[in-house]
Amino acid sequence: MRIAVISVTKSGDAIAEKLRNIFDIELYSKETIKEFNLKQIAKQLMETYKAIIFISSTGIAVRAIAEYIKSKDKDPAVVVIDSSANFAISLLSGHLGGANELTMQISKILNSIPVITTATDNLGVEAPDMVAKNNDLVIDNLKDAKKIAALLVDKEKVGFIDLKSKISLPKGYIECNNDVKGLVYVTHNLNFDICELNVNNKQIDVLKLIRKDVVLGIGCRKDFNSEKMKETVENILREYNIDKRSVKFIGTVEVKKDEEAILNLGKYLGCEVKIFSIEEIKKIQEKFKGSDFVEKTIGVRAVCEPCVELLEGNLITEKLKADGMTLCIGELNNF
Repeated sequence: MRIAVISVTKSGDAIAEKLRNIFDIELYSKETIKEFNLKQIAKQLMETYKAIIFISSTGIAVRAIAEYIKSKDKDPAVVVIDSSANFAISLLSGHLGGANELTMQISKILNSIPVITTATDNLGVEAPDMVAKNNDLVIDNLKDAKKIAALLVDKEKVGFIDLKSKISLPKGYIECNNDVKGLVYVTHNLNFDICELNVNNKQIDVLKLIRKDVVLGIGCRKDFNSEKMKETVENILREYNIDKRSVKFIGTVEVKKDEEAILNLGKYLGCEVKIFSIEEIKKIQEKFKGSDFVEKTIGVRAVCEPCVELLEGNLITEKLKADGMTLCIGELNNF
């Protein structure tokens, strides 16, 4: 990860050079940039970098970034180092952005004192956003995450359950029971009735963390309408009680590699589109019902089901036909 470093003094430049030995950094120095406009530089960096280090006072850093802070799931990590390298301070996006982790790394390199103020870290419990980050999960609702974090800080009982039983109990949580004040659960389901867990959901705060373990195999007519594909896929996922944010990959055949509807769907769902060759699909297509017309048109008898298998997914559905497109939903067991 490339890191932007803003330095306002010569001593800051020297500190930046020490960091360059370890990190891939781009230095923005007041000493070398003729028209050094801190606010303009900060605006640019906040929009383009995942991590920014200020070698300055915290006041300078706070005033520089204040207008460009969006939310904890979008902001870059921001760390401040004083001009003597006595302290490394995690200023913004400590958990999701990784500022706390970066602060610890910097403190070891510079022999500085790390300053981390997030309460859950200081109490030795795992904040829900860190549970999400460490396990490649999506936070359903940031407000719910804040409520759970507050319960943990207040040393209240917070239950945790992974519906696939793959994640170990995080620090500070307990096994789910009827005595908890809060609950964090992991699923790819759109809706889930926590009453099934013997929990009184009217009296507790609940946070859903979404596992990205769903894959889609897709085939369609040429120049398929993007909006129609998006709506069709959303409706079918909803019908199968699957949260659209759980989709990790879309798979399709090589002749569809430039199909805008599929590429746009990947962008909309925030997932990678993987392309498989005719030969890869031919090796496994006989496992599935095929079409003479499809084979004559693109060279293989089936697309969506073979793509799910090539994505290493287990089929949740067979081929679903939807007015000019086909869809197959699968689940990854290794996620």
